[in-house]
Amino acid sequence: HNTLAVLQVAKCIEIGLPTLVLLLIFSEYASHYFARGSFVFGRCAVLVTVIIVWIFAEILTAAGAYDERNPVTQFSCRTDRSGLIHAAPWVRFPYPFQWGYPIFCAQDCFAMMAASFASLIESTGTLIAVSRYAGATFVPPSVFARGIGWQGISIILDGMCGTLTGTAASVENCGLLALTRVGSRRVIKISALFMIFFSLFGKFGAILASIPLPIFSALYCVLFAYSAAAGLCFLQYCNLNTRRSKFILGISLFLGLSIPQYFREFETFYGFGPAHTRSLAFNVIVNVIFSSPATVAAILAYLLDCTHLYWEPHVRRDRGWLWLEKFKSYRHDGRSEEFYALPYGMSRYFPSL
Repeated sequence: HNTLAVLQVAKCIEIGLPTLVLLLIFSEYASHYFARGSFVFGRCAVLVTVIIVWIFAEILTAAGAYDERNPVTQFSCRTDRSGLIHAAPWVRFPYPFQWGYPIFCAQDCFAMMAASFASLIESTGTLIAVSRYAGATFVPPSVFARGIGWQGISIILDGMCGTLTGTAASVENCGLLALTRVGSRRVIKISALFMIFFSLFGKFGAILASIPLPIFSALYCVLFAYSAAAGLCFLQYCNLNTRRSKFILGISLFLGLSIPQYFREFETFYGFGPAHTRSLAFNVIVNVIFSSPATVAAILAYLLDCTHLYWEPHVRRDRGWLWLEKFKSYRHDGRSEEFYALPYGMSRYFPSL
């Protein structure tokens, strides 16, 4: 994701680069040097940055800096791309099966299962990173299961309403939590109301959609970096001085980046993935799973961790699992109820063990 974000920033560097620089200045420098501006620069760094660069992009568009006939600048740089605001309806209510009733095909079902598997691994990593930045205890397995279950229900609802993509835990929102240091559920509820409002009233949603893509891409360069840093923080519980740990980490990171890149470049060059057999379902399953860096790295790390010198007595201590064992049970730590209890008494109907 971060590679695609950098490429998008490079397509319109005069907008993407100022966004990246301003965000770093506001969030990491101004918020520390100006105590009174900690709220504006710390909590609202993303909002202030987007507004400033958005106004700058509007000025460039109105001044004729971009050719309307150039598809690259029209899609990446201009704020009035493709008549987005004019074409959007004022009010639109989504309803189930508006694009027709579902048609079940075995191949398509297996393909979506592969995509959901990759999304499950990425969402699990996001949940772990969010717990880290929110100052919560490590996520108990029952809370993982509850979150993935609700994600599955959301995917069903998405399919019924005809969305192009399913539901997954937002990696960039994890980085936003680290950037703003705001982990309140009240903020999430208010944000959800805003999202519902902009989805129902198309004109307002189209105004936000007119923000040039390099602005979002520059934000993602920082937000994804925060999310990756959260994963690296958990390595402190492993013994990084052993050859075993270095081997597993090195192989997982290197192949986790190299294999998906090979699959993407192969598909770009030939028009199909490396798995190209007569079974369409098999092709999609293999190509989707091995095109996800997080999925490939997680599979390799898990297999190597469970096989390489697993029988040695000191390995269990070096793996870092002793620190995680106390969080296997939801009831073992009294803080779990504070961090992971559902609101409005819903924990009674969806208990965690």
